[in-house]
Amino acid sequence: MNVQILGLIAGTLTAIASMPQLIKVIKTKNVDDISWLMLVILISGLSLWIWYGFEQDELPIILSNSFAALANVSLLICYLIFKEKK
Repeated sequence: MNVQILGLIAGTLTAIASMPQLIKVIKTKNVDDISWLMLVILISGLSLWIWYGFEQDELPIILSNSFAALANVSLLICYLIFKEKK
């Protein structure tokens, strides 16, 4: 199997892992079980992976971690919005 394809598949699966949580939060507007600290740490790590991907010129790393970072930033924004409404 081509290493680029393997990287894209692995990155895609990892990147979409947080989507069910994001969808659930948007539907229920309930963030009681979400840890904001975990999200901040995860977003920081994903940002470093994006930087690493640029340094290594690795498109699968850049794309998958960019999507994952965007999804988790969205989840953090939902956390901030819905936590205030309680």
